[in-house]
Amino acid sequence: MRTATVKRETGETQIELTLNLDGTGKYDVDNPIGFFDHMLRSFCKHGLFDLSGSIKGDLNVDQHHTIEDTGIVLGECFKRALGDCAGIYRSGFFIYPMDETLAQAAVDFGGRPYLVCNSQLSGMPLVSLQDGKQGSFQTDCFEDFWQGFANAALCNLHIDVIRGRSDHHKIEACFKAVSRAIRAATEIDQRRGGTVPSTKGVII
Repeated sequence: MRTATVKRETGETQIELTLNLDGTGKYDVDNPIGFFDHMLRSFCKHGLFDLSGSIKGDLNVDQHHTIEDTGIVLGECFKRALGDCAGIYRSGFFIYPMDETLAQAAVDFGGRPYLVCNSQLSGMPLVSLQDGKQGSFQTDCFEDFWQGFANAALCNLHIDVIRGRSDHHKIEACFKAVSRAIRAATEIDQRRGGTVPSTKGVII
């Protein structure tokens, strides 16, 4: 099984995640940010990735450290679970519609981290009610999450909102598009016969 567990402890966050690339979409993560929890759950459901663990951070400061570091840990999980990337398709692409929003994502696990993110978000937080208290999701952390992911996973990731009105829909459509793109990229290509998908013979 292609699995990995990554633990990150800093003065700002304590995060531990276990990923199974060949799962069924099970999600069991103790996540203190309601909307972020919803996005990671959708990510797993649509990519058929199993993810468990816990996320803690200095939310008394803001959400930036917690969300960015979760991206780093999740990206490291993918990097470790993929190993030398032998036998996978390596790249994937998906366009995801969500009501008035249309989002697309393309990814290449080619060993060179790079993020292009055109999310067209307003920057205004999404306000919610959590445990009887007002909560929120800092939309300006959306790109920070994927930057951390791309850097740690050593992947080239392009995320674009083609059109849309609702920030909720834009973010969710992007998470689902990235999930499906990653699913396509990390699945085993039977015709490849277990070889590394690179003319160099190695992903670096």
